[in-house]
Amino acid sequence: MTDRSAPSASRREFVGGLALGLGGLVASATMAGAQTPEIPNAPTGRPQPELETTPPGPADQRLGWAVIGLGDFAQGYALPALARARASRVAGLVSGNPDKLRSVGSQYGVPEAARFGYDRMGDMRDEAAIDVAYVITPNSTHAELVVKAFEAGKHVMCEKPMATSSADCQRMIDAARAADRKLMVAYRAHFEPSNVKLKEMLDAGELGDVLFANSDHHRPLEPSLPRDQWRMKKALAGGGSLVDIGIYSLNGLIWFLGELPNRVSATIVQPPGDARFAEVEDIAAAQLEFPSGKRIHISSGYQANKKRIDLFGSKATAVLDPATAYGGNRLRVTQPEGTLEVLVETPSAEQFTREIDHLSHAIREGGEVLTPGEMGLRDLRLIEAIYRSAEIGQPVDLAPDMTMKG
Repeated sequence: MTDRSAPSASRREFVGGLALGLGGLVASATMAGAQTPEIPNAPTGRPQPELETTPPGPADQRLGWAVIGLGDFAQGYALPALARARASRVAGLVSGNPDKLRSVGSQYGVPEAARFGYDRMGDMRDEAAIDVAYVITPNSTHAELVVKAFEAGKHVMCEKPMATSSADCQRMIDAARAADRKLMVAYRAHFEPSNVKLKEMLDAGELGDVLFANSDHHRPLEPSLPRDQWRMKKALAGGGSLVDIGIYSLNGLIWFLGELPNRVSATIVQPPGDARFAEVEDIAAAQLEFPSGKRIHISSGYQANKKRIDLFGSKATAVLDPATAYGGNRLRVTQPEGTLEVLVETPSAEQFTREIDHLSHAIREGGEVLTPGEMGLRDLRLIEAIYRSAEIGQPVDLAPDMTMKG
């Protein structure tokens, strides 16, 4: 079936800058010499316009989502995106904080019967308005909460990283299969317009052969912020910058290149005397080798501020900078003739609604999800291999399923 939420370039997308064969300018809507229609000076009931985006459907035709965890990201991005979504809506909330349940529930019109503490998640089974559970909690809690949601009969979207171990990822996948429900990992960059456009260009061969790529994802870690405090605890986060933001580099480059690595070499840095990094790494750097001969280099860190992806092709070089921000992502392409910026009309913030509605459509229409639990498991196996390589100071060879050899 056609997935109406699958990412694609806007029909009014245009390429600005030099005409380098990677796209054309949008022609003016009014051609020279064309007749201008007469505009009435009184209300007449004009024809239905062709809308840029499909408006939200009636509430009873949108799938109901319960947001599990009401922290900074949930309240600042996930819930507003659900309110804007066209095939999805807020139908339930789960939190251990009664004040949050009350205030957020009132804000989004969630009835008291659909507000649950973590100890009452099983009661979601009796709430028919809830179709999907969206888990947005510290990494170490994902597996338990996802399994509980499946036991309550709900489909699940889980924030990245999927879990803190590949064993937990497998447990979540097994629970989805046992419940006959869908499991999606919230890799939002797969739905971000500039990332999607670059993927389309790669698949069309517009960059030529890409044998090397680089990605750097860094952000400051701020201990004064509650959202960062748990990230300094290995038992909660599962690791440091690599699992938090380096995963964007890892997942994104594999997606772009369409190939899996067979060897990884890595190092990590925990600056001595810095309390932020007593348990987790500040900097992680890794090189991944591929059977085709491709190489990628990724880095992550908790002090600088950069989210960038570079792809080096035989015909052109592409740079996403920023690549995975919540908004304002930019794509530039360089050929020998010069550099252009590839502009997409759809704003970056649409990545959130596209991601959410993609799962709703897949559930309603029986389609496959683009970022399934198996992708999350693959990435956790790669992360484990990166940490292992850094620990032993040697490359680690990978099996086709991304488990470590030997």
